[in-house]
Amino acid sequence: MTSQQHYEQVQKLSRDTRILQGIFSLLDWDQETYMPADAAGIRAEQRKLIAGLSHKGLVGRPFTNALSKLIDLKTGRILSKKLSEPQQASLRMWRRDYTHAKALPKSFVEEEAELSSQSMNAWHHAKQDDAFQQFAPFLEKQIALARKKAEYLGYKDHPYNALLDQYEPGATCAEINALFTPLRAHITKLVKTVQAKPPVDDNFLFGKFPYDSQMKFGLFVLDAMKYDLKKGRLDISGHPFSSSAHPYDSRITTRIDTTSVMSNVSAVMHEAGHAFYEMGLPVEQYGTPLGDAISLGMHESQSRWWETRIGLSKPFWNHFLPHLQQHFKGKFDHISLDQFYRAINKVIPCMIRIESDEVTYGLHIILRYELELALIEGSLSVRDLPEAWNAKMKELLGLTPKSNREGCLQDIHWSMGAFGYFPTYTLGNLYAGHLFQAFERDHTDWEKRVAKGDLSFIKEWLTQSVHQYGRQYSSKELLLKVTGKPFTADAYTKYLTKKHG
Repeated sequence: MTSQQHYEQVQKLSRDTRILQGIFSLLDWDQETYMPADAAGIRAEQRKLIAGLSHKGLVGRPFTNALSKLIDLKTGRILSKKLSEPQQASLRMWRRDYTHAKALPKSFVEEEAELSSQSMNAWHHAKQDDAFQQFAPFLEKQIALARKKAEYLGYKDHPYNALLDQYEPGATCAEINALFTPLRAHITKLVKTVQAKPPVDDNFLFGKFPYDSQMKFGLFVLDAMKYDLKKGRLDISGHPFSSSAHPYDSRITTRIDTTSVMSNVSAVMHEAGHAFYEMGLPVEQYGTPLGDAISLGMHESQSRWWETRIGLSKPFWNHFLPHLQQHFKGKFDHISLDQFYRAINKVIPCMIRIESDEVTYGLHIILRYELELALIEGSLSVRDLPEAWNAKMKELLGLTPKSNREGCLQDIHWSMGAFGYFPTYTLGNLYAGHLFQAFERDHTDWEKRVAKGDLSFIKEWLTQSVHQYGRQYSSKELLLKVTGKPFTADAYTKYLTKKHG
C-alpha cells in the first residue's frame, strides 16, 4: 500500500470513531434538553457504552497498526514524507490523541462517562433545590477521577497541567499565571476607574419580556448572523451550550430569563459563535484532526468574539435596536442608541458569570481557576468549597452570594468533570482580542457594514482565518499566522481600556 492509501485507511477508522463521539454528543444534548427525568439511569449506561466503544476505536489494534505505518508512535517521527503538510500535521494530532487515549484504561473512560451523566443529573437537582450537600458526593468523585486522570496522563510540576492540556494543548499553570496575574490587576484597576464615574441607567433592560418574544428575537438575530437552521437548531437548557456531531449538525441552546432581555441575546450570539466554528470546519476532513477545532481557548475566542466584540458594539445595535423595539413594543420606544449602548455595557460586578459584563468576566474565571487548582491539589476540600467560593467572590468582586445556587452551584462544568476547562474562557477573550487586530486591518469599514445589518462577512472572515484549518496549527501558531504578531494579552487589555476606561 502507498502512503496515501495508508492515510485513507487511518482516516476511515478515525471517521468511525468520530461518528461514535458524535452520538455521544447527541446523548449529552438530549440529556440537557428533552430527556425525561426518569431516563437518567439508562442514559448513564448509554454514555458508558459509547465512551467504551470510542476508546476502543482510538487505541484498538486496527487503528494502532494503521497509524504506526505512517508515524512512529513512540517518537512522533513521520515515516513518510510523501504526504502533504496538512496531512503530516494530522498525523501528529492523531498520535497525540492516541497517546492520551492509550494512557487511560477503558474501565476508567467508561467510569468517567457514567459518573458524569449521574453527576450532571445530581447537579441539576441540587441547583434547583439550592442544596449543595446533594451534589457534594458526586463532586468528590469527580475530583478523585480528575486526579487519577492526571496521574494516568502524566505531568510536570502540577497535576492540573495534565487536565489543562486536555482543553488547551500545551498550556501550563505557569503560562496561565503569567497571563492572569497582570490581567487581574488591570481589570481590578479598570473597575475602580469605571465605578468612580456617574452610574449608568440600565433599568429599562429589566422588566417583563415574554418567553415567545425572546425566542423570536433570538431566531431573528441568528438569521442575520447566517446561522443555518438546516444544519442546527435553537433550544432551551438550564445552562446554555453548543453541541456538534458534524458540521451539518451543530445545535445550540439558550436560557430565557423573562425579566432580562439581554441574557438571551448574549447567550444566543455566544453559542452561535461556537456553532459557526464547528460548521466552518471542512466537511471533507470530518473524522480527521483537520476537521476538528484546535482547542477550547480558540473555540471560546469565536463565541466571545460574537457575544462581545459584535453583540455589545454600537454598530450592531444601530441596526438591531429598531428591531428590538418592534419585538417588544412599548419597552424601548423612547430609548436612544446611546442610552442603550451605555446600558448593555454597564460595568458592575454581579454574582453570575454568564450574566457578567465583559470587564468583570475575567475575575469570574480567575476565581474558578484558583479554586480548581486548590481542589485538584487537595488544599481545598469539597465541604469547604461554598465558604471558599464566597470568600473569593468577596475578594475579587466585592460580593457575597446569598445562596449556593448563585454561588458554587451556578456552573455545570464540574458536574461534567471538566477540570481545566475554565481558563480557556479567558484565553478565548485574549485570543479574540489578538485576532480582531487582523480583522480590523482586513475590514477597515466593518463598523459601517455592521451598522447596516451586514454580518455575513464576519462569519466568512473567521471561516477563512480560523475554521478552515482544523488542527493543522496550534493556537499560538494560528494567531501568529493570521495576525503576523506573536500572541500577547495586549490587544485585549487595550480594547477594554479604550472602551471602558
